[in-house]
Amino acid sequence: MEYSIALPQLPTAAELPDSDDTPVDNELQNLIPNLLLAILSVVWSDRQDWFFGVDMGIYYLPTAPRKSIVPDGFLSLGVERRRQQRGRLSYVLWEENWIPPILVVEVVSQTYGGEYDTIRSKYLDLGVLYYVIYNPDYWQRDNHAPFEVYKQVNDEFILQSQARFWIPELQLAIGVDVGIYGGWERDWLFWFNQEGERFPSPDERVEQAQKQAQQAQQELEDLRNRLKHRGIDPDSF
Repeated sequence: MEYSIALPQLPTAAELPDSDDTPVDNELQNLIPNLLLAILSVVWSDRQDWFFGVDMGIYYLPTAPRKSIVPDGFLSLGVERRRQQRGRLSYVLWEENWIPPILVVEVVSQTYGGEYDTIRSKYLDLGVLYYVIYNPDYWQRDNHAPFEVYKQVNDEFILQSQARFWIPELQLAIGVDVGIYGGWERDWLFWFNQEGERFPSPDERVEQAQKQAQQAQQELEDLRNRLKHRGIDPDSF
C-alpha cells in the first residue's frame, strides 16, 4: 500500500504582506534600484521573461511561509514580466516555479543592516547567484569598498569585483558612474553593454531627445535660409 504525505497549504501573495513595513533609511535606497529598473524597462522592453522588484518582500521558506526578506532591489529571470492586472503584491517562490532572484542589490545605510553578514547568509539560503552591495557613504566605516559584487560559488559568496562587472547571464554589466536621475547629478548604479557603454537614465534620454529635436529644427532652419539665399521660397514646397 502506498502512502502520501499531504503538504501544508502555502499562503498566496494576496495573503502575505508585500513588505516588512520598515521605512528606508534614506531616499537613495529607493532611487538607486528604481533607476536600475527604469533603465532595464527600456533595454529589455521586448522581453517578458524577467521581473525587477524594489523594496518588495520575497517569501521563500515553505517551513516558515510568512517569513520574508526585503531587498532594496532584485532581478529574476525566467518568470512572467507581469502577473495579474495590478502586478505582483510580493515575490512568492512557490508561485514563481521556485525561481529565486539571480541578482540582489543592497544599498548600505547609516543604520547598518547586516549587508555583509546576516543578510548575506539569507541570500545564500535563498539561492541568489549575484549579490551587489553599494555603500557610497559608509564603506570606510564598514571596511569595504564602495561597490562590491559577489557570486555564489560552492554555497558561499565570493567577491568578484569592486568595479564594473560583466554578468554573462544578463549580457549586461553593472557598475557605478556619474549621471542624472530625478534631476540629481551624482554617482548612481547603472547598466552597461558589452562595449562598456552606459545606458542612459530617463532624464538623460529626455535630454538626448530634446537635443535631437533642436538639432533637427536647426537643420530645417538652415535649409530654409539656403533656399531663400538662392531666391527660392521654402514655403512653396
